[in-house]
Amino acid sequence: MAGVSPLNPFTCKTPSPTPLHRQSKPSLTHALSTPSRKPNQDHRITGFGQYEPSRFPVVPKARALDDEWGEPEEEGGQETGGGVATAVEEEVQVEPSEVEKLKRGLIDALYGTDRGLKASSETRAEIVELITRLEAMNPTPAPTDALPLLNGKWILAYTSFSELFPLLATGNLRPLVKVEEISQIIDSENFTVQNSVQFSGPLATTSLTTNAKFEVRSPKRVQIKFEEGIIGTPQLTDSIVIPENVKFFGQNIDLSPFKGLITSIQDAASSVVKTISGQPPLKIPITNSNAQSWLLTTYLDEDLRISRGDGSSVFVLIKEGSSLLN
Repeated sequence: MAGVSPLNPFTCKTPSPTPLHRQSKPSLTHALSTPSRKPNQDHRITGFGQYEPSRFPVVPKARALDDEWGEPEEEGGQETGGGVATAVEEEVQVEPSEVEKLKRGLIDALYGTDRGLKASSETRAEIVELITRLEAMNPTPAPTDALPLLNGKWILAYTSFSELFPLLATGNLRPLVKVEEISQIIDSENFTVQNSVQFSGPLATTSLTTNAKFEVRSPKRVQIKFEEGIIGTPQLTDSIVIPENVKFFGQNIDLSPFKGLITSIQDAASSVVKTISGQPPLKIPITNSNAQSWLLTTYLDEDLRISRGDGSSVFVLIKEGSSLLN
């Protein structure tokens, strides 16, 4: 049979039929001298009907597709659903610092002490120990050099200042009188301090405020001079609740028979309170030159402040809006 035309794109030629008796096994020398062709070896056309093995390595099909689209092959990943699986990052839990632990411990110790009025001797000892440890870790060693950090409203959480105890003791007259809040507002730009106590009763709320100026005397110490006292105008409460009974000298007194009379008194008192509410607060100038005090800030951060004053008194104050108040 004739050979394949040179225009045939295939590399093989059709062999001529050979009688069986003329076929012979190739010699060992012929087998060793004839190069074998690998089944997957690539070839290219060099002429009509002649092919030459490619000088370039064979590229696997999957790799060739990746190279064609310009996407590098991912290594070290596990294929899941046609993509490379990525490890899920675990949330890293940050342990609270020693200072945060001490702060939380102090707040827990203050619970139920009514700002120090009802603290037992054992609780006071625990509070003093926590305060001392916090003072040793004070992140603001020079508070008067960081006056903007002192700015704002601070809520009193605890004190050992005995002169405040009679004021706090008015809470024992509940539901007649209650100390709602004791606070201090510091304005470092104008060097002013405002101390305020808010009271509430069954009919109205009011406040007692003192305004003062302060001077910086050392990196931790300020001198305070009181200038005036202000008695706030009573404000009528939105709702008046009549207690079912009150405790008087250890005896419970039932008030239900007097509800009609009490309601009439409340109506009259409400009218008086409304009249008073329209008046400006009463300001009392403080001209006594001895109306001065000093304050030493021994711990200060963004939400907690510890100060010491006259008579070895200590004050623990929390910044308004801090999570420590919760």
